[in-house]
Amino acid sequence: MMSVVLSILPLPPSERADYWQSIVSDTLVPMDVTLREREPAVGTITIDTLGPLQISVIEGGPASASRHASLISRGGGEYLTVTLQHQGTGRLTQDGRQALVRPGTFTCSDSGRPYTREQPENFRFTAIRVPKEVLTVTDTELRAITGTVFDSHCGTSGVVAGHLQRLADQAAGFDPYTGRQLAITAVDLLTVLVRERQGLLNSQASEVARGMLARVKEYILRHLADPDLSPERIACAHHMSVRYLHKLFQSDGTTVGRWIHRERLERCRRELSRHSRTAPAVSAVAQRWGFVNPSHFSRAFRTAYGMSPREWQLSARHA
Repeated sequence: MMSVVLSILPLPPSERADYWQSIVSDTLVPMDVTLREREPAVGTITIDTLGPLQISVIEGGPASASRHASLISRGGGEYLTVTLQHQGTGRLTQDGRQALVRPGTFTCSDSGRPYTREQPENFRFTAIRVPKEVLTVTDTELRAITGTVFDSHCGTSGVVAGHLQRLADQAAGFDPYTGRQLAITAVDLLTVLVRERQGLLNSQASEVARGMLARVKEYILRHLADPDLSPERIACAHHMSVRYLHKLFQSDGTTVGRWIHRERLERCRRELSRHSRTAPAVSAVAQRWGFVNPSHFSRAFRTAYGMSPREWQLSARHA
């Protein structure tokens, strides 16, 4: 897929401010943008799309951008935006909190509530826009991560940032199917981050253990379609014992097998829920996500969601 590049540089200085306001609002969400330079000299946005995610690398000069209640009231899509800071310092204000942003950190902002982002000096950051509808958390739960700064180099936040940065670096080279699967992994890792910040993951687990658990989950999600995925293989890939692997998941209130099983079922449910002219065969969906026995898959799906895979698919098509 080709990246889209937008820039204010070809325009006369007198037209750059209005154009920058327009492309920032169109790329992220509608905002009031104020430039701190009389004649803006820098302003470039490079856009890629992976599944439901929009990834934008934004470079500009001193500016501020505000998402006011009046803009929110006009409707439109609602998004969580994760911003990885590469150059320049800044400040994000949302939900009564202020986050001081430096290179090597990231922040999250919710377009459903007012926020302001200030960049008093030249900056460059990567903004990943995630539709809130694909996240498995509520607006109230999202407040745990807004207006807060995260370290991009350690613990769970480091795993999230690393995965998102790799997606951004390689976005143009992924085929649509691979891009979508990696985007789904990113969404799930963001959910892990929300759960951890809410204290829903075991608070007694050390930061090192939680970071390791997040890395293990990222690995599992990337290999979820492989029917041969096993605790032994997962442990070997992370240079740990199978016993320690089980201990990590026990601290999260589950088991390795149960977590893999649940995530595979959820991928199948999402795929069967998609509206398309040609509905995928249930058996093909099951096999694509690591289920080798169709009968076992149907029983497991019914237990989890209260109806058979085919019934679910038909109900989604007529919804």
